[in-house]
Amino acid sequence: MLIETETTPNPATLKFLPGRLVGGSRTHDFPDPESARISPLARALFALGDVERVFLGADFVTVTRAPGGADWATLRLDVLGVLADHFASGAPCVEGEGAEAETHDNPEDADIVAQIRDLIDTRIRPVVANDGGDIIYRGFDKGVVFLHMQGSCAGCPSSTATLKGGIENLLRHYVPEVTEVRAV
Repeated sequence: MLIETETTPNPATLKFLPGRLVGGSRTHDFPDPESARISPLARALFALGDVERVFLGADFVTVTRAPGGADWATLRLDVLGVLADHFASGAPCVEGEGAEAETHDNPEDADIVAQIRDLIDTRIRPVVANDGGDIIYRGFDKGVVFLHMQGSCAGCPSSTATLKGGIENLLRHYVPEVTEVRAV
């Protein structure tokens, strides 16, 4: 099985492309081993010991190495082994689905929220996925859009610049009611 790897803007994170579906219809972020209870794949990656975070995208996996752990030259080979074994076994990447986080939007803002969600889904999410991450909408309140960054975007040195310089500017341009974007 050929699994490609790509660097991400976050030097602690590598993106692995197995050439098949991974996360299914939604993304799955596992910031620690305890959160990986629904994912046999994430549990196996955390079992390597030097893994700090696992993110399953539609067709990719990003792995963030722990500070002070093995370097990528060593850890990359271990991750590739776990991925190859997992996909060869036919086991699911995720068992069941985790609960979706609630959003708290004012019903009067439904049209604005629909525009924001559409821009996130069509213009922002595909770009962020190329870097091994995802952006999840969490709410809109009095001009402020709340977003949750996942995968390689979580903890990335350039995430603030992406959020403020890229995403905020795009949303403010197309949706004048947006005044600010904040990470949650």
